Amino acid sequence: MLPPVNLRPSFNITRAGHVRLTVADLAESRNFYVNALGLVVSDEDERTCYLRGLAEACHHSLVLELDEEGAGACRRIGFRVFFDEDLDLAYAWFRDRGLPAEWVDAPYQGRTLHVSDPIGTPLELCAHMETRPRLHIDFQQYKGAHAQRLDHYQIFAPDAYELCAFYSELGFRNSEYLEHGDKLLSAFMYRKGTCLDLAIVENTGPALHHFAYTVSESRDIFTACDWAGILGYGEGVERGPGRHGPGGMLFAYLRDPDGHRVEVFNSHYQTIDTEVEPVRWDAASLSTNVRWGLPALEKWYFEASPFVGAPLIPPAEQPNPMSLERFLLEQPLP
Repeated sequence: MLPPVNLRPSFNITRAGHVRLTVADLAESRNFYVNALGLVVSDEDERTCYLRGLAEACHHSLVLELDEEGAGACRRIGFRVFFDEDLDLAYAWFRDRGLPAEWVDAPYQGRTLHVSDPIGTPLELCAHMETRPRLHIDFQQYKGAHAQRLDHYQIFAPDAYELCAFYSELGFRNSEYLEHGDKLLSAFMYRKGTCLDLAIVENTGPALHHFAYTVSESRDIFTACDWAGILGYGEGVERGPGRHGPGGMLFAYLRDPDGHRVEVFNSHYQTIDTEVEPVRWDAASLSTNVRWGLPALEKWYFEASPFVGAPLIPPAEQPNPMSLERFLLEQPLP
């Protein structure tokens, strides 16, 4: 059973917008995202690098911030709202519920609001951003996997149902969800009319499991892995290429030089119509969460980037997924 969705929320979040990561070596991280994934640098200085996908007109979808001592954490995940007035409504909404909300100055963005959800996930809301020309048909500038646009985040939460209920009140709908009996384990939620902006998975959190970019061609998923190997990041190809069970997309997961996990995948189906019901997946029937291939390594299920300043909260019951290590242990001897 999923929580009810407010289809007319108090303010209008439109999509996943941008993510801010801390890194130990800005040049090394820039090399990974530009030359392996194919992102484009919009602006940079000695401590910050702003990047976007080839199909993105807005100034940045990924911000790398140099932090030699605190590298490997996520500062904030960003969501866009439709109108500037939505920010004022969001400010009042969060304050009325006793949740943090403060105005900040953010380069290349319009008015920006920092808020947190009930488990402490730090969010950044803005309505406007400077623009740059899209480069999706400037093929001479293509590098790496030709990543096109930021699509979604996956976060860990100690209680998937409770956090799903919070985002449902903000108008997020579910495309698919994973249950064990009547226990909600994962919720795949969206605002922009394709099947995912925010995935919530029950585990120790809040933490950022991964963020994901789309690619235009399925072969670009392999290209990401090839370039990771060429550039010396081959051991960071953590999972895939494979095909998801939920959703059915082709994918690969890579770890950047600071351990942040990024997914490249080949797009989503459309979910705009209100009569379309979420698809329920039974955890007991999903041994690998993929259509074919072996399960992921245990670290894929448990390792994630912590959020700066957000204490980790364990779930009431620790998950016990079918990892590759467990799968091999349970195989009968020949």
